[in-house]
Amino acid sequence: MDNIEIKGRIKAAQINNALGVFLFVFGIIVLFAMLYTETFVQHITDLAAGLLLMSIGGGMIWKARRTIKKLKTKLE
Repeated sequence: MDNIEIKGRIKAAQINNALGVFLFVFGIIVLFAMLYTETFVQHITDLAAGLLLMSIGGGMIWKARRTIKKLKTKLE
């Protein structure tokens, strides 16, 4: 891989990192919204949605940071 391709992949990983942070924070907000629901079904729905969003966001952050670290060593 040449430097331009590596820089492009780093940029894509940084975008994925930002999207992962957004999903993770949104999952936390959904979990917090669980406090304001009334029924058990609403509690479970918010819990499942919040945990799913947090796990997807966390996975994206983990993968993006791992990719950035790997590509920056190749760039040097």
